[in-house]
Amino acid sequence: MSESTKNFIEHIIENDLAAGRRKILTRFPPEPNGYLHIGHAKSITLNFTLAQQYGGQCNLRFDDTNPTREEMEFVESIKQDVAWLGFDWGDREFYASDYFERLYEFAEFLISKDKAYVDSLSPEQIREYRGTPTEPGRNSPYRDRPVQESLDLFRRMRKGEFAEGEHVLRAKIDMAHPNLNMRDPSMYRIRHAAHHRTGSTWCIYPMYDFAHGQSDAIEGISHSICTLEFENHRPLYDWFLKELELPDPPHQYEFARLNLTYTVLSKRKLRELVEQGIVESWDDPRMPTISGMRRRGYPPEAIVAFCRDIGVSKTESTIDAAHLLFHIREHLNRTAARVMAVLDPVKVVITNYPAGQTEEFVTENNPEDPAAGTRIVPFSRELYIEREDFIEEPPKKWFRLSPGREVRLKNAYYITCDEVVRDADGTIVELRCSYDPESRGGSTPDGRKVKGTLHWVSAAHAVPVEVHNYDHLFCTPFPENPGEGGSYLDNLNPDSRQIVPRAWAEPSLQHAESGQRFQFLRKGYYCVDIKLSKPGFPVFNRTVTLRDTWAKVQKNS
Repeated sequence: MSESTKNFIEHIIENDLAAGRRKILTRFPPEPNGYLHIGHAKSITLNFTLAQQYGGQCNLRFDDTNPTREEMEFVESIKQDVAWLGFDWGDREFYASDYFERLYEFAEFLISKDKAYVDSLSPEQIREYRGTPTEPGRNSPYRDRPVQESLDLFRRMRKGEFAEGEHVLRAKIDMAHPNLNMRDPSMYRIRHAAHHRTGSTWCIYPMYDFAHGQSDAIEGISHSICTLEFENHRPLYDWFLKELELPDPPHQYEFARLNLTYTVLSKRKLRELVEQGIVESWDDPRMPTISGMRRRGYPPEAIVAFCRDIGVSKTESTIDAAHLLFHIREHLNRTAARVMAVLDPVKVVITNYPAGQTEEFVTENNPEDPAAGTRIVPFSRELYIEREDFIEEPPKKWFRLSPGREVRLKNAYYITCDEVVRDADGTIVELRCSYDPESRGGSTPDGRKVKGTLHWVSAAHAVPVEVHNYDHLFCTPFPENPGEGGSYLDNLNPDSRQIVPRAWAEPSLQHAESGQRFQFLRKGYYCVDIKLSKPGFPVFNRTVTLRDTWAKVQKNS
């Protein structure tokens, strides 16, 4: 990697190594209060890749300090997502809850130094006393509590003698500080709630800002890497480490979080989508969660390639979602088998083809991968083609099927439409065609050419499948900016999922494996749904369409 392509964190690490630092230890520290999303994938990729690049290690640490929001379901989903992306934390799985006793001791130490105190203001009063960004806050009347009184109250808080909100432990810093995070922030609050790991052992829990930096220090993290929204928290992070007199404290570095068009990445809003039933679950294929992307068929290698490609900077920006889809298509184009499926069928009867006869055509699985091999596709007198591939009165430059027009059936024969059959309502139900027996395989003795090639399936051999066509969950590029008085929910795309309850596919797809990815010729890339599919009846999710808008943007830029 050249110096010009290195990001600013790589330069920092290399300078630290040159100055004598012996070990690089990073961490990915999710809160287990929801499922991970594509923004977390960027952080995962960055932290694990930096550790690999510089011969270090990366911890997986759960910052589990809020028992009312955290669940083991989220812990397990996070571990599954990190492993699925291809990263291994080995035996370095940690939890902030592992350090609760140590963190409590840190808190008592700060109280003994008169750097923390128990405040008895109500939560509403604390907010009122805090001030505003343009006005200083006011000292709590309990700020000068004697050290021994605060220690006694804090110990009684731990014993469960008080109700929630009755007391809180606060750092004693500066209520006039221009940074609101430094205005005597809360360190511990009372929560009479069982924790998913510690049960009912504790009824006081550390605040994230207090637990985070100290957990880094306990683990010996060398580079604490987080997103820019924590930049204003860094002075507090450093203040705690300094006042606790911890040796070789870690340093926090911030990078720009991932913002993606047509997407919301606020965990609170994603939770609202789930809890309000707007999506089916955290792993709904329309969700930007890693588990949702896995169900939709996004390859993990493509997600990691995207995260590396967009780079790391300190400048906030929004990435076009087409950039991510470009990486998905690039990977699937190389790896996905080509198959034929008809989503909106109309029957074709080849009147001059022998009744009861079946032929087999050998077709390649992936022209981009010579090692992908071939498969057999059956052909018979009755076929299905896409309804949109036929029109009775074609416009100019129409190269698909119409009365009297000849087209090629992929890997099979040339056919010509001779007759259109309608039902009583006037709907086309059948196309009667003739075929040229000399055109087997797509060529003729007289060398004539046709411009249109259609995919098809043999009606006698077709297997029924269910297809879910997905699009962006939101219909505007910036759904979190809905306009005055609006909500991001106002920008939901009503057509984000369209279900085809019965499509017809070539027989090779009947026993497609869960999670297996394919290109449906001329339709898009599809994946077998890992939750909804049943033996012998796969449900396919559209991963991405064939159209590659990002490549066009790149070409024209």
